[in-house]
Amino acid sequence: MANQSMDIIAKVLEQSAKLVEEKVDAQLSKLNEMDEDDLERLKERRLEALKKAQKQKQEWLSKGHGEYREVPSEKDFFSEVKESKNVVCHFYRNSTFRCKILDKHLAILAKKHVETKFIKLNVEKAPFLTERLRIKVIPTLALLLDGKAKDYVVGFTDLGNTDEFPTEMLEWRLGCADVINYSGNLMEPPTVTQRSATKFTKVEKKTIRGRGYDSDSDSGDD
Repeated sequence: MANQSMDIIAKVLEQSAKLVEEKVDAQLSKLNEMDEDDLERLKERRLEALKKAQKQKQEWLSKGHGEYREVPSEKDFFSEVKESKNVVCHFYRNSTFRCKILDKHLAILAKKHVETKFIKLNVEKAPFLTERLRIKVIPTLALLLDGKAKDYVVGFTDLGNTDEFPTEMLEWRLGCADVINYSGNLMEPPTVTQRSATKFTKVEKKTIRGRGYDSDSDSGDD
């Protein structure tokens, strides 16, 4: 039975290798059939694509992409969101320790994914907006596409429920929401070592301008 299974696997691998080989041969044959004019046109198309990509990158940078910035007010938030297709906004509070952890990761991702705008907004300065978006737990990331909130990352639950999650885990989560151009496997998150997740289950109530907010952090609160 074991030998039969091995034979089946060997045949499948052989067939797969043959298909790949045939595909490569076809591509090489197509290249060999190209004359100088065809190659020149191919070169021009690639150059044009590079120019277009560079122009798009410069446009993003001119709108504040490529860096993680603080938005001073609700009015500025709406302006920022209006001019960019993809936006990640961190609703934070200075006294919440986990917000500082997110800051570190978001600063890294802002430089890597210039196609997306990364900003932060202090909930104490945005009572109307936090109410409108139903922000109840700090920190919360609002993931916006075309000016509308598509998804939220609330606390660290989606990030392994640990303060020591890698930047890749947050990157994967943003990729799942299609708010960044993610090149990895969306079907499976990066491996994270679980470290006493129950340590972070403590929830404390804080009041911001008369409204109640949950703190998704075990330290740093008054």
